[in-house]
Amino acid sequence: MAHYIAIIEDADPDEAVGVWFPDLPGCISGGDDVDEAIENAPEALALYAQELIADGRQLPPPRTLDELKADPEFADDLRNHTAVLIDWPPLAEAD
Repeated sequence: MAHYIAIIEDADPDEAVGVWFPDLPGCISGGDDVDEAIENAPEALALYAQELIADGRQLPPPRTLDELKADPEFADDLRNHTAVLIDWPPLAEAD
């Protein structure tokens, strides 16, 4: 099973928590709090994958945390926000 790294952007208490995937441009999700945002992330990843497949494309391979830290485009985001691993395919689909 692969894991995609998601970045959690936790804003002030009156705003939603955002989640996005450095390896998947435009794949975003969120929630009212961090737990909900993490819970919603696999669904966003699945919908993103469906769109790619419908277009005849595949998900790009996930990069490791070290690879993303070495990418100047994402290094600051990884220093300033929380990163979590999101399973792919989701556990429910892996069986």
